[in-house]
Amino acid sequence: MIESLQSILDQPWKPVSRPMLVAWLMFYVGFLGYAFSAHGGFLFIDSANLVVHEGGHNLFSWFGPTLCLWGGTLLQWLVPFLLAAYFFTQRQTTGFVFCLFFFFENWLYTATYMADARAQVLPLVTTGDPDFVEHDFYAIFSSLGVLNHDTQIAAVVRLLGWCGMIAVVAWLASRTIAGSERCKSAISLPIQNPENILNQRGRREKRVHPKAVCKVR
Repeated sequence: MIESLQSILDQPWKPVSRPMLVAWLMFYVGFLGYAFSAHGGFLFIDSANLVVHEGGHNLFSWFGPTLCLWGGTLLQWLVPFLLAAYFFTQRQTTGFVFCLFFFFENWLYTATYMADARAQVLPLVTTGDPDFVEHDFYAIFSSLGVLNHDTQIAAVVRLLGWCGMIAVVAWLASRTIAGSERCKSAISLPIQNPENILNQRGRREKRVHPKAVCKVR
């Protein structure tokens, strides 16, 4: 397994052109501004996150009530993370960054849900019987004995989500710019005249090592 991972790491990342980098940066910066202006509110991408979240409850319900409770958040985080892992193995730069970016965006959505554990003012969605709907993080934090710290935990998760999104975008920009600089350096290297190379090779072939010369008496 270590050898296979090393073989992946030895492969170069797929290059990203400058125009494509600019377009992606505009998208990410625009989304970060949009998310910041929402002040922890519901983002349009959270509609997709909600579908995956509810699907996680149904999927993990096969493994008992505890995993059923945690399953919504687990699948919600796993889907973009596993997609990012796939693009990592393929060295697809933009696909890897996109999935990892929205993996961390999910942390903002989760943080909003966490902060609501005691207040419970958010509308709850369920695929089961609405009479038995339960707030995930009220139950999780209550079982862990940290219910009174719901907002503090949510603040830490939200901060990590923001740091992750910004770090991913910064990595994309730095890697693309560094790759472009390496390409420019390679292009600017002096190229010798083919005739000079052949002449130098001919002179080397005419040289004879001293030890190979036989002394004649």
